[in-house]
Amino acid sequence: MSFIRTGFRESGFKIRRQRTRIALRHEKRLLQKSEINLGREGTAQAANFPELRNEIVALKKLEQEQKEVAVRIAQIEEGIKRIEEERHQNSREQAEAIAKLEAEKKPLLQKRNQTKSNVDVCERELAAVERRIQESEAADRDLLKQLSDLQALDPLPADVEVRSASISARRARLPEERAELVRARLGSAEAARLAKERLNGAEAELSAMEKNIARTRSDFEARDRKLSDNIRTQQEAARNARTRHQTVEERKNPAYLNIGRHLAAQGVAPPNAPHLLAEAHRRREAVDRHLAHKAELASLSSQIDKQELRKFYFSVFSVLVLVAITLLVIFQSPRGREWLPQETDTILSINADQFERADLARRWRKDQPKLWPGLVGAAASTPGLNLPRDATRITRAITTSETGETREFVLVEARRAAPKAIRAIAGDKAFQKRAISGLPVWERPPDFAVARVGPATLAVGAPIAVDELVLVRLGMKPDLKITGQLFDRFQALDRESALRLISRDPPDLARVFNPIFTTELLDASQLLGLAINLQNPVKARVLIKVNSSKNAAEIARNLRDNPQQWLRLPDSDLLLYSRPPEIQRPSPSNLELRFEVPENSARVLLERLAKTEAPQVVIAY
Repeated sequence: MSFIRTGFRESGFKIRRQRTRIALRHEKRLLQKSEINLGREGTAQAANFPELRNEIVALKKLEQEQKEVAVRIAQIEEGIKRIEEERHQNSREQAEAIAKLEAEKKPLLQKRNQTKSNVDVCERELAAVERRIQESEAADRDLLKQLSDLQALDPLPADVEVRSASISARRARLPEERAELVRARLGSAEAARLAKERLNGAEAELSAMEKNIARTRSDFEARDRKLSDNIRTQQEAARNARTRHQTVEERKNPAYLNIGRHLAAQGVAPPNAPHLLAEAHRRREAVDRHLAHKAELASLSSQIDKQELRKFYFSVFSVLVLVAITLLVIFQSPRGREWLPQETDTILSINADQFERADLARRWRKDQPKLWPGLVGAAASTPGLNLPRDATRITRAITTSETGETREFVLVEARRAAPKAIRAIAGDKAFQKRAISGLPVWERPPDFAVARVGPATLAVGAPIAVDELVLVRLGMKPDLKITGQLFDRFQALDRESALRLISRDPPDLARVFNPIFTTELLDASQLLGLAINLQNPVKARVLIKVNSSKNAAEIARNLRDNPQQWLRLPDSDLLLYSRPPEIQRPSPSNLELRFEVPENSARVLLERLAKTEAPQVVIAY
């Protein structure tokens, strides 16, 4: 196994070399920065060394270029200030011009409003005169009708002459009044026409003033936009000039670097910054130290036997391939399996965590000690396990043979306590150990056995049932595949449900457990599931699958119209719901019912599943 030590040793060298390379890059950057700073501060001392003449000449050229760029930046900034002043001046002139035009517009607006008021008065007077003329004509027609009706009377009344004379006199006054109203209408119409002409003139003057204001504002805004464009152009030029200035400054770094390296090699420090020389020397020592460490590690690595190193790499590669194949097998394994026999008809699953947290369940279990053992069945006899504390789920599966024989299979999913239970069983002398294809099974005469069929799953119950579960888990017998839309929805209820029940043969439920559903509902279903949440209030979901969408619609209608007949506990007056259920159809042939269960009905339901209910008829209260 020396190649393994060799491989880990080489891996350690690689890691240390990588860390040294990272530290070396960092120190080189700091060394270069310190040498540039030394060269920048020691330019005056560099004049004493002829070999640095080229760097000094290059620096002078770059500094001259920087000065020209700085002058350009100053000119641009001055131009920007002037344009800003012009913009402010333009804004002041615009405000003054608009204020002056608004002042001129104000009397025109008042004149227009006054003229418009006069037009309204004239139109109202003209309308009043027209209305009076129409009233006069209507009165004339009414008097003429009264006169005609009077003369048409047979026999004529005695005062017909007097009434006729009165009507004729009233009609005789109407033409003169109408003529006066016609003259008044002509005057009102003329006054209205003149008022409208004055209104049109005032509106024309006001419109011309508003156009003048809009034109003035547009001229000033156009000038302001032009100045803004000039400012943006100058600002862009200033940014380019500053970028150029920074670029020239960066181009000076190579010259400063050469000067700094030469001064550091000669041990010359600037009088105004002598600490820069010490900094450069310290960084140089750090770089040399990392280089030496890197060379040392490379030397040690070169002494390693390459053949053993190849063995190590081959071993690591083989392990990685094996892990990849294992993960592939795990993830490609079929999901949705309960590891139960294929002929399973009914599954009762109890979530011990939810059952333990539910206040109602704890109270019922305390009041009725036989309730919990009746629900979990053979799991209650598992040695070394306190089911409410150590188990997460208990699954009971029931199968019915063609001859009517019923068999029960029990799986207990423990919470990290399966090894503890196995140790307790192995140390119990009452159990006898045997093996099925290498998988150990502990049997306690006369009718109890335990086998570990998963990392945290135990198969318990009758020896024949446990042996069959072991064969199913080993793949020697077909298992029940929990697939399909209804099964998937049923599986999704596990986290929030304390108890789940599903049956592929609903009419057989009345024989497996005490009756919990009516005969009508069982006979109409092909697949029936129930999930109960025992919090307060108790909530339930019922999943129903039927053979056709027509039957699903009929059952939904019956449940909606007559729920008290379909959703009640048989042989009692208790209803399964406190309010009418909510009915959904996730697919044409599937139904889902949601409703709240009364506390008394929920308790009786659990008693019937546990077969601990008293034989008398239960009366609702």
